[in-house]
Amino acid sequence: MPDNTKIAVVVPSYKTASHIRDVIASLPENIDHVIVVDDACPESSGKIAESTNKKNLIVLYHEHNQGVGGAMVSGYKKALELNCDIAVKMDGDGQMDASYLQNLLTPLLKNEADYTKGNRFRDFTALKFMPWIRFFGNSILSFLLKVASGYWNIMDPTNGYTAIHRRVLEKIDLDKLSKGYFFESDMLIRLNIINAVVKDVSIPAKYGSENSSLKIKKIIFIFPQKLIKGLFRRLAFKYFIYDFNIASVYILVGIPTFLFGLIFGSIEWLRSIHSAMARPLGTIMLAVLPIILGAQLLLQAISIDINSIPKKEK
Repeated sequence: MPDNTKIAVVVPSYKTASHIRDVIASLPENIDHVIVVDDACPESSGKIAESTNKKNLIVLYHEHNQGVGGAMVSGYKKALELNCDIAVKMDGDGQMDASYLQNLLTPLLKNEADYTKGNRFRDFTALKFMPWIRFFGNSILSFLLKVASGYWNIMDPTNGYTAIHRRVLEKIDLDKLSKGYFFESDMLIRLNIINAVVKDVSIPAKYGSENSSLKIKKIIFIFPQKLIKGLFRRLAFKYFIYDFNIASVYILVGIPTFLFGLIFGSIEWLRSIHSAMARPLGTIMLAVLPIILGAQLLLQAISIDINSIPKKEK
């Protein structure tokens, strides 16, 4: 890597005492700073990290557990303070193979991307060893996040093996990032708002004796509402605050038109059931036409959104 490029690897650590030594030992010696964030770990993983005597190791301690997002915010701020050009996120549970670190860095060093992330779905051999519940959950989340973030070209949204360049990290209000497991998804939504270029990098995951803290109930009850909130925030900034274009018009007209047809049609359908009388053709068309028109307008808006994925100028 270029001599004038400073790289920091941020390792959020919570209940990773059995893996943190190996994670630190696996990192290349040419990494400028290794920042371990002990997120009020009950296993004192920060102290274990310090005992490794790793070159350029910095250990930060949280008095209270803030979640992976909170740990990463502390790590990112420290990386910026140290004038690092790139900050890599590598979990302390041993799932992320340090031998693929250069794959994440290369697009950033070549200015092909502003943010890179691992994608486990591109390696079929490694994919066979992914627990089926993770595979299913990631597939659903990938589609929902495509809609919410505007990055229709990415997969594996909860993959935490990421790298971000200083040029975009400085534009993000770190204190407003989600502190929990929605951190990676929230980051993508905010990156799209500032038109950062995101690139997937094929990196297989390793599944060993580690225990994942990301539970199904957290995904089902927390992620959907956060994704909806993130979607509306992104649309507001990209299509009504920072810009106003034909997609903005399609959204403004399409949503109320579609909802009118859907609500009006549902009411008339319930009335017909209650009265046992069919609705007049005019009433039916008054419900159907707005639904069709609204759906078409929204599909056009989605098409524009897909074609608006941030790209590097050649």
